[in-house]
Amino acid sequence: MRRNMCHTALHKIMIVASFIAITAGCAIAGNPSLPPVPEKLPGYLTSNTAPNSEMLLPPPPAAGSTAFALDQDINRNVMTLRDTPRWALATQDADLTFPAAAGAFSCTLNIPITEQETPNLYKLLRRIRTDTSLATSKAKNKYMRTRPFVINKERTCAPSDEQFLRNNGSYPSGHSTVGWAWALILSEISPEQADAILARGRAFGQSRVICNVHWQSDVIEGRFMGDATVARLHSEPLFRVDMESAKSEIAAVRAKGLKPGRDCKAEAAALAEYEQQAPSPANK
Repeated sequence: MRRNMCHTALHKIMIVASFIAITAGCAIAGNPSLPPVPEKLPGYLTSNTAPNSEMLLPPPPAAGSTAFALDQDINRNVMTLRDTPRWALATQDADLTFPAAAGAFSCTLNIPITEQETPNLYKLLRRIRTDTSLATSKAKNKYMRTRPFVINKERTCAPSDEQFLRNNGSYPSGHSTVGWAWALILSEISPEQADAILARGRAFGQSRVICNVHWQSDVIEGRFMGDATVARLHSEPLFRVDMESAKSEIAAVRAKGLKPGRDCKAEAAALAEYEQQAPSPANK
């Protein structure tokens, strides 16, 4: 009898536990008030293996220098792009959260980049974001360069980010680093589109100048750190495996004829507008 009672009690516990698990799963899937999935995935590199920006980069242009005068001149010139389609694209490019950031290169690749359709590529981009953040952190923390909008008192294309950015070093540009790293890697994965991909990666960095949150020299050195990060990533076996998986995935999505979810005509027009109005040969 005692065995039956124990068996009955155990059976009830299992039923209750199953119900709790199912209910919790439904709550996570359907309750937007619950905490989201952590934004950053672990990268392929560590703080010890990521490129050291403090060692690799020179100090940012000093106040009163010719280099800083050029930064300021470019900053003043791009103010003409406020509230244009190129400004709107810079606003889009400012968002490094996923899934929004995954779409930055979808028009260039002419495919949707989503967790559902391209899970390996989606994960690859997220992990590289973590690696580039590690690569830029030491120089950012060392120099704590003041951002343009703090000095010129003009608005940015990302007002909700301004409080954070005031206390985050401007040099080098983290957005430029990750955008250029993504471009280099995607140009390897899809070499037939390499020029267009690299042009979009360059534009992704220039969005930060247009947005009034970075100086031109921040962006230039950000691209350098993107180069350094990608060079280091190629020595990681798991990274190379994931690149091959992403390559196969892109081919499969193209075979299905799936198209990007973004307005690619509007994006192309915005990029063309900037090239026509580009204010300085330093952007070339």
